Amino acid sequence: MRRTAAGAPGAAAPAPQTAAAGAETPTPPPAAAPADPAPRALRTEFPFQLPRGYVDDAGTVHKDGVMRLSTARDELVPLRDVRVQENPAYLSVVLLGRVITSLGTLPMVHDGIVENMFASDLAFLQDFYRQINAEGHTRAAVDCPHCSEPFEVELGGSRLGES
Repeated sequence: MRRTAAGAPGAAAPAPQTAAAGAETPTPPPAAAPADPAPRALRTEFPFQLPRGYVDDAGTVHKDGVMRLSTARDELVPLRDVRVQENPAYLSVVLLGRVITSLGTLPMVHDGIVENMFASDLAFLQDFYRQINAEGHTRAAVDCPHCSEPFEVELGGSRLGES
């Protein structure tokens, strides 16, 4: 008698066997557990809510947005910008304009939008950027000034965007 592997192309399903009178039917073996759970997908976009909100020309306040992880290109391209070369503090404005993918109902976010945000919202976004691009934390190892015992401190607040 020729046997074929179950599920092989062209293989017919095996015919059901009938048990003899009084014989126990064998219990099928338990299904094998999945080998490994699926790996978690890399999270690249992070929602945020501005403390005050960006006010557009029509007076609409935009608070809810999304920021994506930064790439090396995002950090290098602004260095060629004349505004950044003349004033290094402008770097964060240009950089945030590249990584904020949405803000409220605005059709597009760019450095001109970031430039016109309230200072508290800019500070929030700078901290949020540091948090998501540093694996979600901004911890630093320090030594206690009194006992010299080492410990870690959270530099960016206890929640994303909190300072």
